[in-house]
Amino acid sequence: MGQITLIDSKLLNLILDRLCYQLIENHNDFSQSAIIGLQPRGVFLAEHIVERLRSIQPKSTILYGVLDPTFYRDDFRIANRPLTGHRTDIQFSLENKHVVLIDDVLFSGRTIRAGLEGLLEFGRPQKVELLTLIDRRFTRELPIEPNYIGKSIDSYDNQKVKVMWKKDGGEDKVLLLTESDKQ
Repeated sequence: MGQITLIDSKLLNLILDRLCYQLIENHNDFSQSAIIGLQPRGVFLAEHIVERLRSIQPKSTILYGVLDPTFYRDDFRIANRPLTGHRTDIQFSLENKHVVLIDDVLFSGRTIRAGLEGLLEFGRPQKVELLTLIDRRFTRELPIEPNYIGKSIDSYDNQKVKVMWKKDGGEDKVLLLTESDKQ
């Protein structure tokens, strides 16, 4: 089969703009909100979202942080290799905030569950919403659904969604890869 481009750079820009305007519609000036990108891949998406929100609403103060859910995962002790964590950087309390948790691809829901647990280290949010660029709808192992979706796709277990960013040495696009193309 090979690789299929699910989202090219032009469509990705439109999707990011739409997601930003949906966030603005629901969070207004973000004075009671915080945006948290999940390490490692959700941070790239979160940075794009925050950058666009700040350009659309330059007078808003948008709280932004990153969270590494690695050691909150329910499977980290049974990994075949030692896990290495990433940086967590949340310099504010999440107490009574409306939190938007951002990850690039929603697959099983386990990373999101771990992220929810990790958020509690920084206070008890009033509300938590999930924004994801790609929702792999029929792969969920946990009852987790996003509030904001860039694109929903149906895929097989032997396929992988790869989100690529210019900042990460690629180009802005989303690919669907088969098992043989996953490198």
